[in-house]
Amino acid sequence: MNAVVIAVCLMLGLSLARVNVVIALTISALVAGLVGGMDLQHTVDAFNTGLGGGAQIALSYALLGAFAVALSHSGLTTLISRKVIGALGGEQSKTNYNRVRWVLLLSILAMAVSSQNLLPIHIAFIPILIPPLLHVMSKLSLDRRLVACVLTFGLVTTYMILPVGFGGIFLNDILLANLNTNGLEAVRSQIPQAMLLPALGMICGLLVAVFISYRKPREYKEELILTAEPEEGVNPRNIAIAVVAVLATLATQLYTGSMIFGALIGFIIFSFSGALKHVADQDVFNQGVRMMANIGFIMISAAGFAAVVKETGDVSTLVSSLADIIGDNKALAAFLMLLVGLFITMGIGSSFSTIPIIATIYVPLALTFGFSVAATIALVGTAAALGDAGSPASDSTLGPTAGLNADGQHDHIRDSVIPTFIHYNIPLLVFGWIAAMVL
Repeated sequence: MNAVVIAVCLMLGLSLARVNVVIALTISALVAGLVGGMDLQHTVDAFNTGLGGGAQIALSYALLGAFAVALSHSGLTTLISRKVIGALGGEQSKTNYNRVRWVLLLSILAMAVSSQNLLPIHIAFIPILIPPLLHVMSKLSLDRRLVACVLTFGLVTTYMILPVGFGGIFLNDILLANLNTNGLEAVRSQIPQAMLLPALGMICGLLVAVFISYRKPREYKEELILTAEPEEGVNPRNIAIAVVAVLATLATQLYTGSMIFGALIGFIIFSFSGALKHVADQDVFNQGVRMMANIGFIMISAAGFAAVVKETGDVSTLVSSLADIIGDNKALAAFLMLLVGLFITMGIGSSFSTIPIIATIYVPLALTFGFSVAATIALVGTAAALGDAGSPASDSTLGPTAGLNADGQHDHIRDSVIPTFIHYNIPLLVFGWIAAMVL
């Protein structure tokens, strides 16, 4: 029994049983170490060493939460909500309802795509943009599971096919480099083309979520939204300060490459401008940190879990054992390589970190079975992307939860993880397998 398989299955099982994700990750890390042949002290040391890897993103979330709460007290979010709700033109107007619904979803999708490729700020926009829109979503009776699927689609699909921003890092700096290092003669232009068919699976999953799974209205408690996102008075001076703070936050993050300093600058502008004089700065900061605390702790514990899984050495064992299982069945080879990639990425929580692990075995194995260059690219790229959507410890699910659960009405596992796993991992597995067989 492989420690990676056991640990990932245990982590998912505990999460589905409503055990807190932090506890699920910690218990699963302990089991992974012991099953992988490590003693208790070695397992604990590896876990503790790995915790530091999640500290940066956890602090980023905490400061972004504080900035988001400060933004909500500026009146800007109230102004945006009023404008959008006013565009409905009365709650009985079905035409306006549908129009605003589509505009809202397309705007969120555009922002998610831009955060990966045009303005590479990753998930930093979600805690800032999404909580103020909860009022609008409630008026539209919009199912937040659909919004989670839209956000995850934008966060994952674009880096799979667009070689700019984070897509440039994934496709060129990591995928292409590791393929060539392990003996595949691939060129840069082949990478996006080979990933188009797997990306089509993501598009199909999004269409199913939009038009079938979550098209029906879903009601949320307005009083909980108002508690988390109170409607402030609209003061033109405070609105101007809020706009300056948002632009300064974005510029600082793009310049420094740090979400921490971007959010910090934005919060400082609010603090010293007097825009928060009607509410204590410390209260705003504490409220923001509390809002993001669970996400931050999941990030930290996920880093510890990934460190233990890597330390066991069973990741390489799992990958290399494929050759013994497959025999000479090419179709089975493609399926198992994708399936193992799903387990590894769901455990580690990062598709970017999965490629160096699997490429060393997958490339020689694919060449042995006679897969073309394009098919090998699709296999390795899809195997890494599988699990990014649908992992309890992935940015692609934690980010949407951070914004949609601001009022406590969006469960991370049932409303972010399970919907994205079903709508993206399953079609990605199918279309990745098709790409491997036909390219």
